[in-house]
Amino acid sequence: MESKTAAQMVQEAKQRVQNLTVDQVAAELATGAVTVIDIREAGELHAGMIPGAVHASRGMLEFYADPTSPYHRPEFDRKRRIILHCASGGRSALTTDMLKSMGYTNIAHLDGGFKAWEAAGMPTRKP
Repeated sequence: MESKTAAQMVQEAKQRVQNLTVDQVAAELATGAVTVIDIREAGELHAGMIPGAVHASRGMLEFYADPTSPYHRPEFDRKRRIILHCASGGRSALTTDMLKSMGYTNIAHLDGGFKAWEAAGMPTRKP
């Protein structure tokens, strides 16, 4: 099997998932019908968070998302729209792709991540 770089894996994932802009995520948040999940590590949250987002670090995501796992979290509801984000969009693209393989269908990620959100002058909150 040919080895791949992380950048190649991210590019491939982005071809298989829904990549949302900051404006698209803001519009979905305004409806109240979406769960935004911040998958950054706890140490990254000092930069701020998207208002309304819940934190679930990348390291435990498969367990949080699996309803048969003792670590399952209610934010991971397959019936609800879920948008993931990380710092710049790489980890969230990979994670969105992985959650699709776990049966999540109404899922997307914020392309550009929290950095794009902040650069667009969107509101943030402190954790």
